[in-house]
Amino acid sequence: MSASFSPPPAALPSEHELVLKVIPMPGDCNANGDIFGGWVMAQVDLAGSVLPARYVQGRMATVAVNEFIFKQPVRVGDILSFFSHITRVGNTSVTVQVEVFAERFSDQGRYVKVTEATLTYVAIDANGRPRPLPKPQAPAQG
Repeated sequence: MSASFSPPPAALPSEHELVLKVIPMPGDCNANGDIFGGWVMAQVDLAGSVLPARYVQGRMATVAVNEFIFKQPVRVGDILSFFSHITRVGNTSVTVQVEVFAERFSDQGRYVKVTEATLTYVAIDANGRPRPLPKPQAPAQG
């Protein structure tokens, strides 16, 4: 893999929101010494749920990982920044794109996109069944 560096996450379009920052530790490594892909996937699922929670306003579940691309390895000590934005709001579900950038431990200030994913979350009721999303509130007039 070549190390093609992306522009800093600040250059992302304004609809992208920083939703999580985390530093992987040695206990998160796989047998190759890189960060275990499953650990990255779990962090992406957490980051992906932040924006849909604003729409769902209650319980929700991940119903689909529509796409997940590992572009570069993640290493111990990298500072990972997770940016997400909503791509679709349906009757019961919200789809979000998550982009993950690593600021390498040994190369602070430079960012490389390491992962991108698209996930769908569904609002669920007390029985775990899909439920309609709440209707957006009209702005207060004053």
